[in-house]
Amino acid sequence: MSRSRTSPSRITRFSAVVKYELLWNIRKKKFLGMIVLAFILATLSLVLPVILSNVTNQPLNQNPDYVISTGTGIGGLGFFLFAIVTVMNSISGEFESGTIVPLLTKPVSRTTIFIGKVFAAFLTLFTTYVILTGYLAIGGTIVYGAQNSLHLLPISLMGNILSTFVWIAIVLAIGSISKSSMIAALVTFGIWMGLTIASPIISMFSDQTWILHYVIGSGATGYIEGLGSPNPLIPGMPISTGTDSIATNLINYILYPSANVTFFKIGILGPGSPLLVELYTEALSLVVLRSILVATAYILVFSLISWYAFRRAQVLQ
Repeated sequence: MSRSRTSPSRITRFSAVVKYELLWNIRKKKFLGMIVLAFILATLSLVLPVILSNVTNQPLNQNPDYVISTGTGIGGLGFFLFAIVTVMNSISGEFESGTIVPLLTKPVSRTTIFIGKVFAAFLTLFTTYVILTGYLAIGGTIVYGAQNSLHLLPISLMGNILSTFVWIAIVLAIGSISKSSMIAALVTFGIWMGLTIASPIISMFSDQTWILHYVIGSGATGYIEGLGSPNPLIPGMPISTGTDSIATNLINYILYPSANVTFFKIGILGPGSPLLVELYTEALSLVVLRSILVATAYILVFSLISWYAFRRAQVLQ
């Protein structure tokens, strides 16, 4: 009697790829090391103020906005590092180790494999960021007392994931084209380092600050009018407009929906010359919307490049 063999459904194939990728992420030492480092830094940010207050015999000031102003405390460097350790080997590592050969012999299309890997990266980041955010929320409440606006943390969480996925898309694209994890890491590091150095210089000294609104990373530095330090040299609360600051800008927009952001450059020092020269002002809502759209555009473009390169890649046994 012949038996008919039914092929697995698309959902089953997709789930198998996601499970495979998640298990691979969990086993990666560099990813586990990055998680440990993130929690160490988060712990230090909570413990050091307590230690300093005991050493100086000064009471620790209560800060009801500590958690919401800190978010997950990851920042641009953290987004870059999490992207590297999460997906540096996702595609390029398969080619380097040769595991791509048995993977492609399965009845799963390359598109399903690619989407499964990206979804697994999302699940990995989401779980990590949720735990880290919860840890800071609990720790911040213990150290600084009752906290305000904790209901906004899910928005901060999704903003941080979106910021990280910009770098993830870049790492995947470079890795898919080069088939080298080292090249993917080094080229992405070069991009991050170059933008980290160039963005503040352009923001402070150039009249063309608007260009940074459409570049990944920190972007331009602006100031929310009427908020921030009483220092007369600081014209308001500083914010960054780039893709790394989506979470912070979303929170600021919810808290101050009618706020405006003013951009300055450093003027030519001389008798009677102002230290800061105002360039232009725009609504905070525009800053938030633009950064989300720019991040989404980068993610889509680099993901398409990565998907196309992965589909067209030749496998040599």
